[in-house]
Amino acid sequence: MKIIQASKNGNQNWDYFQEKTILKNPLVLVFGNRFLLENVEVINNIRQEFPYEDIVFGSTAGEILCCNVNDNSISVTAMEFEKGSFVVERENILNYDKNAKKLGEALYHKIPKENLKHLFVLSEGSFVNGSSLINGLEIKIDSAVSVTGGMCGDDARFEKTVASYKENPKEGEVILIGFYGETLEVSFGSFGGWIPFGPERIITKSEANILYEIDDQPALDLYKKYLGDKAEELPKASLLYPLNVTPEGKNEPVVRTILKIKNEDQSMTLAGDVPVNSRVQLMTASVDGIAEGAQIAAKFAMKNRINAPEIAILVSCIGRKLVMNQRVEEEIEQVRESIGERIPITGFYSYGEMAPFNGSTLCELHNQTMTLTLISE
Repeated sequence: MKIIQASKNGNQNWDYFQEKTILKNPLVLVFGNRFLLENVEVINNIRQEFPYEDIVFGSTAGEILCCNVNDNSISVTAMEFEKGSFVVERENILNYDKNAKKLGEALYHKIPKENLKHLFVLSEGSFVNGSSLINGLEIKIDSAVSVTGGMCGDDARFEKTVASYKENPKEGEVILIGFYGETLEVSFGSFGGWIPFGPERIITKSEANILYEIDDQPALDLYKKYLGDKAEELPKASLLYPLNVTPEGKNEPVVRTILKIKNEDQSMTLAGDVPVNSRVQLMTASVDGIAEGAQIAAKFAMKNRINAPEIAILVSCIGRKLVMNQRVEEEIEQVRESIGERIPITGFYSYGEMAPFNGSTLCELHNQTMTLTLISE
C-alpha cells in the first residue's frame, strides 16, 4: 500500500508528510473544516493538487493527521492498494424522507458482495439517525463483514455538516466505502474512558433517537437540573455530560450525545436510538481518563492482528476534544504508542462513531469514544 498525506491551513502551501508522488487510482480521503469544504476555490485547489477520481469529502469537528489535531484545515490521505481494491457508493438522506434505515439498505444493496472484507461509513452528522443507518446496512450483511465509520462534524456549532463522493460537498450525503481482497486485514477498536455518575434512571418515553421522558419526568427539564448554570450552554454543554444508555435486555451500554434540544416539548434529540425501558445515567470524564481510553481502544484494535497496520483511520468524538482542550493530542499520542510510531494516521473528530463492541461483529453507534480502523494488505 502506498500512502500520501498532506494538509494545509487557509491559503498556505500544502505540507506533505511523505514524498509527493503520482499514485494509480487511489482512494482519497479529504477531511476538513465545513466552511473550507463549502468554498469552491478550496475544492478546486484540492482537485488540482490531487487529480484523482475517487475523492471522498467530509466535514469535521477537528482534523487528525499523523500526531496532530488541527482546526480550520484540510487534511488529505491518498491510499493506493497494491493487492486489495475498493468501491465507493453514495446516497442522500433527503431523498429518503430522512429515513436512515431505508438509506442504509439501499447503500448496502449497491455495494458488490464478492470478496467484501470491510465497510467504512462516512455519514452526514446533523440529522441522520446513526443507529437506524447501521440497522439498514446490516439487515442482510454477511457476518464476516465488519462495519466502522463516523458521522461528520461542524466543530461545536451543530449547524450543518457536509460530505460527498466525487461531487462538491453538500448536506445529507452518506458515503459507503467497501474494501476488498483476500490479503486485506482490517481490525478495529473502540473505547471511551467516561465515568457514569448519579442515580440510574429509566427512559419512560422516547421515539427512535428523540428522548421525551426519564422516570416519567420531562427529559430536558431533568437534565437541566443536573447541569445547573451550564444549562444555558446547551446543547454544547451536553458534550461534557453525555448519557450512558443500556437498552433493555443488553449488557453493554452505549454513550449518547445530545445534538438538539426542544424547549417546547422538553425533548432532546440524540445521535442514536434511546429505547424505552433503557437504563440511563449521566457521565463525566477527566483528561487522563480519556487519554487512557484511547490507548485501550488502540490495544483492542491491535489484538490478534497478523500483520502490522499500514494505515490507521481514527474517529474520535467532539466531546472528547472539548474536555481535553489544549491536551487533545495526548489521545493521539496514546494511539501511536500502541499501534507503532511510523504508522500513518488520518481521521477526524465527529458527531458519532461507528464500530462493533470489542469482541463482537455487529456494529453499534457510539458517542464520546475513540474508534480505530486499522488496514493492511
